[in-house]
Amino acid sequence: FNSVISACKQADEWKNALQLLRSMAQDKAEPDIISWNAVISSCEKSIEWEMALQIVHVMAQSRIEGNTITFSACVSACEKAGEWQRALQLFMVMRQTNVEPNTITCNAVISACEKGCAWEKALHVLIVMVQHTIESDAITFSAAIS
Repeated sequence: FNSVISACKQADEWKNALQLLRSMAQDKAEPDIISWNAVISSCEKSIEWEMALQIVHVMAQSRIEGNTITFSACVSACEKAGEWQRALQLFMVMRQTNVEPNTITCNAVISACEKGCAWEKALHVLIVMVQHTIESDAITFSAAIS
């Protein structure tokens, strides 16, 4: 299932990826974190940020803990849709639930804040990166100074 869900992501077929996830339960195949992340990544690629958030919510209700990949894909979906407040909220949830953000996560949050003209928030994320020794790159600084 995971390979097919990933193929759906590559083809911008988020609805089919979601349907496959639902089919897994019907076929008595338990979706793992890779399955969930692949569907969220598919939503991210298609800028379906609301669906990505819903999936994270379903995961939480099902007591499935998201990881860095889960949150990074969701944050990126929000960033692409211009939903900087939601991206920032997800970043804060990560920190509250002890899910470690990485460079990709932070870059997406900084970029979302930059697009939303929330430079103070972007600066805060940059400070968090330094405090937690999260590696920065050219994308980090480019988004931060924009």
